[in-house]
Amino acid sequence: MDKFDTLTGIAAPLPLINVDTDMIIPKQFLKTIKRSGLGVNLFDEMRYDDDGAEIPDFVLNKAQYRDAQILVSGDNFGCGSSREHAPWALLDFGIRCVIAPSFADIFYNNCFKNGILPIALPQEEVDKLMDDAERGANAVLTVDLQNQTITGPDGGSISFEVDAFKKHCLLNGLDDIGLSLEKAASIDAFEAQAAAARPWV
Repeated sequence: MDKFDTLTGIAAPLPLINVDTDMIIPKQFLKTIKRSGLGVNLFDEMRYDDDGAEIPDFVLNKAQYRDAQILVSGDNFGCGSSREHAPWALLDFGIRCVIAPSFADIFYNNCFKNGILPIALPQEEVDKLMDDAERGANAVLTVDLQNQTITGPDGGSISFEVDAFKKHCLLNGLDDIGLSLEKAASIDAFEAQAAAARPWV
């Protein structure tokens, strides 16, 4: 998993509440177990019409937001089913940070396990960042995980809270497997001792 320290990128505004995981990546794209290749179908039913043509008014189809790395959205983001394909699709598109007033618990935790930083902020602060995001190509935010701040295009700064353990994992690029591998020496020592004590096993 890629480390997350400081991210400076374009923020795309998605002022919708209850954005569920089926909106993020519809069910027909859940057949794969690969984490790559899902970005093209991110928000598929909002990005494309029935003929597969892009819908020009959708935010991620607009030229100024095609390379967005931050998404600013509404309350209860990531609700619905627990599909891990949702953060996979966001990450594959290039989104490394989602800012909203609240998140569904499973989606929130899945983000951290896949290198995405979800930030929950009071509505009034999300509103400010939404205004910033609506500036198009000038909607550049800097998210500093180490110092837990978001800096807007005008230099204003907002602080955010994050669990210390989840912060450690993101800063060091540790998913569940990475966390286990940190203990590899201890695991090897235990296995060697167990093999010596019970060679018949």
